[in-house]
Amino acid sequence: MVYVGIPKGQADQEEEVLKTIQDGDSDELTIKRFTESREKPGALWHIYAAKDTEKIREFLKKVAEEQGQENPVDHDPIHDQSWYLDRSLRKRLHQEYGVQGWAIVQFLGDVVFIPAGAPHQARTSDTVHNLYSCIKVAEDFVSPEHVKHCFWLTQEFRYLSHTHTNHEDKLQVKNVIYHAVKDAVGILRANESSLSR
Repeated sequence: MVYVGIPKGQADQEEEVLKTIQDGDSDELTIKRFTESREKPGALWHIYAAKDTEKIREFLKKVAEEQGQENPVDHDPIHDQSWYLDRSLRKRLHQEYGVQGWAIVQFLGDVVFIPAGAPHQARTSDTVHNLYSCIKVAEDFVSPEHVKHCFWLTQEFRYLSHTHTNHEDKLQVKNVIYHAVKDAVGILRANESSLSR
């Protein structure tokens, strides 16, 4: 979070931000960062374990059907990013599917790492409930521990419609694997004589 802009003379907005943070199920330490330490919050994240992805997907499809919405085969309720799980939906997800996530408020200067495949949502300046105007810098990366999961996600994206924003392989996982293996083989060959001793 590289920038958080707080409008001058809008004390009432501070109360709304506090209410959003509290309704977002944030812990007491986070609330104190805002109320006592006067840090600047920019985004409220809800992050879920990757192992719960299918349960969340099933839940979102169920809620969509209850609301009379269609669930096209070439769309995905998670990758479409068309849902925001508010407090009542998060509570229902926990009660019906046993899925509970983590609420993280990202303050100015904070970094949030999201593990590969972990469903997540954020409330920032471009959603219904604003915290404050903010600028975030995002970077996708592939760690060796999550290559398998990243590859699986890439395969999952292939089944989305061709016009879907997540249809393309943004991580270029196959290229990452190719270059990692190429570099490893190059290092082994360069040190071949010392390894044979």
